[in-house]
Amino acid sequence: MLETIEAIRLTTPEDLPGHHHGFLESIKDRLDALDLRPVTLLQPRRGYSPDFLSPPPTTAHPRFEDELARIEATPLDRVAGDIARSLRETRGAADTEVGRRLLGDPAEALSLLTGVIRDVWREVIEPVWPKVRALLDADVAHQSRRLAEGGLDRLFAELHPQLRWRDGVLIRAGGGDEHRRLAGEGLLLIPSAFKFDQVLVILDPPWQPTVIYPARGVGALWQSPQTGELAAVGRLIGRSRAILLAGLAEPASTTVLAHRHALAAGTVSQHLTVLRDAGLVVGQRYGHEIRYRRTPLGAAILNRTT
Repeated sequence: MLETIEAIRLTTPEDLPGHHHGFLESIKDRLDALDLRPVTLLQPRRGYSPDFLSPPPTTAHPRFEDELARIEATPLDRVAGDIARSLRETRGAADTEVGRRLLGDPAEALSLLTGVIRDVWREVIEPVWPKVRALLDADVAHQSRRLAEGGLDRLFAELHPQLRWRDGVLIRAGGGDEHRRLAGEGLLLIPSAFKFDQVLVILDPPWQPTVIYPARGVGALWQSPQTGELAAVGRLIGRSRAILLAGLAEPASTTVLAHRHALAAGTVSQHLTVLRDAGLVVGQRYGHEIRYRRTPLGAAILNRTT
């Protein structure tokens, strides 16, 4: 359910699809046939999106039908309250035709939303779910090994660059003022393929406290450098460098690139040095970190060989 909701978010003009761009382009006809506005209107870039649309899963391998049933069983007063709260985050949203429908009868609004989600699952996510699920399972296996080898310190040290673990407190860099003392409730960690650019948290009761983070290796999810569109540039500069160059649709730091492409930070640094010396990327300082972006020459090589 979470992956379906986040895939819908990537179709909005406010969100950059990043390395999902090619995938979304390949299914553009299917997306154009769907009216996604009831869900996208409740997905402000910064602000509240209703938690009841993607409740934290209760099992390691939930079925879509079971998760949809949980949404359909949401109390209608919560549906009405969460929708009103979300629409307030976007100026003018409540005054649109779709906004007025969502603010009307909460039972009808819930049916409208679940209908959109069901259609996107069937048309967009379900056909590629084995590939996405394999990525998520690989992340869980990797993080489980790190937890077993070094406890929470080792796990959170590299779970994601936006997360810091200090004195028993997990901190999300750039987060708001929300906080929640677990008091024995436990914390659910969920890797995501389509939420690739930032860490999300679910803190409001009655939901299980949850951290949603970009899955390790998500940058290579749709790429086949040996036989696909990156074959030529891969032969020119090497497979890993081609993947890194193609993945720099927007500036990113070494640590982010290492997580995104499931590579060691030292390896990424070496590749970036070669790409920089060749004039294909350039580094710029953002606060305390260096972020790399493609140069016009790097973009031209990709465009010429793909």
